[in-house]
Formats: sequence, structure tokens, C-alpha cells
Amino acid sequence: MKSSDIICVTNRHLCEGDFREKLVEVAKAHPAAIILREKDMSEEEYRELAGWFLPICREEGTKLFLHNFYTVAMELRGDGLHLPLHILEEVMSELGNDQPELLQERLGIAELGASCHSAHDARRAKALGCTYILAGHIYDTDCKKGLPGRGLDFLRNVTKEVDLPVYAIGGIEPENIDEVRREGAAGACIMSSAMKAKSVKELLTKFNR
Repeated sequence: MKSSDIICVTNRHLCEGDFREKLVEVAKAHPAAIILREKDMSEEEYRELAGWFLPICREEGTKLFLHNFYTVAMELRGDGLHLPLHILEEVMSELGNDQPELLQERLGIAELGASCHSAHDARRAKALGCTYILAGHIYDTDCKKGLPGRGLDFLRNVTKEVDLPVYAIGGIEPENIDEVRREGAAGACIMSSAMKAKSVKELLTKFNR
């Protein structure tokens, strides 16, 4: 079976049904990774959720990237950490580390990612030690109502700017995933479609055809 190049991003507010049951379903569908993006939780709530979910992902062989709470990532030793770019810059400052290549070691993670909205952001993310980036939003999406997608030209510019895996995000569907791949993206991220899918496994199959 072809390995997935789709990262699933969580959002309990979009989930139809029990959120923890949905998380288990996503882990069992074996996406390229899961970003546990519940940034409006308190740190204590997030730690409890991540601590519960991480062993499940490890049992399934699915990578779990924590989000926003870098101290939780340091404590739990997840597979990776994803941060908004400005928070990544704050983390670098707080840790007093002027050697980005050592940041992953300090955090105890294998992968470090940031969300980027321009080629300049992508260059900055690489300089800060990221191993991958999310670029978006590409297409119009209900998650960004009123904000037009940045489009495929934007994605092409980002993929050419840095020699890092670039995952497109924003309005990605099975019908347009090949357009994204042709622009040099390593894959794509999905959120609402994964949270609302009746079968996440079937959804990922459609992306991977």
C-alpha cells in the first residue's frame, strides 16, 4: 500500500461525534503524521490529552506532532513539534539558544515545523532549524472565510525557496491534491475534512490514489 503524504490536523470544534474516538480513528488510518492542534486548550488540558494520545499513536506507528506548547513537547518527547513562526522565534529567545541546529536536541524531538505564509517566512523557518514547513492557505476555505487563497503560484515560490519538505494547507481535497504535488509540495495537510469524515481511512485512500 502506498504510504500517505497527508498530515491530519486536529480541531475538536470541527469534530462530528466524540473527539477522542475520532483521534483514535485518525491514528489507525496511518496518515504521514498528526498535528494535535488544540491551541485554545490550557497547557494542563493539552498535556493530559497529548499524554493520553501519544501511546496510541506509537502503538499504531503514526507520528504525533505536538503544537504550540513546547514545554509539553519537551516533557512528553513526542515525534515532533509544530509552531506558528512567531512562537518559534519566541521559543528560540526563551531557550537562549543561538544555534538553531541544536533546538531539536534541546526539545527532545525529531521533527520541527512552522506555518509559513510567504517565501520570506519559509527562509526564516529554515534558519530557525525547521525540518519541514506548512505553506498556506492555498485555496479558499471555510476555515479562513473572507481571505482568498494564496494560490499555486505562491506554493511554487515557497517550494523553490527552501530545500525542506513543504506541505500545502488550506482547502486541499482529493480533487486538487495532484495540482499541489505538481508544484513541488511533499504532501498536504487536511483538517476539517478529516474531522468530519465518516471514514478517515477511506478519505486518505482517495488522496493516495
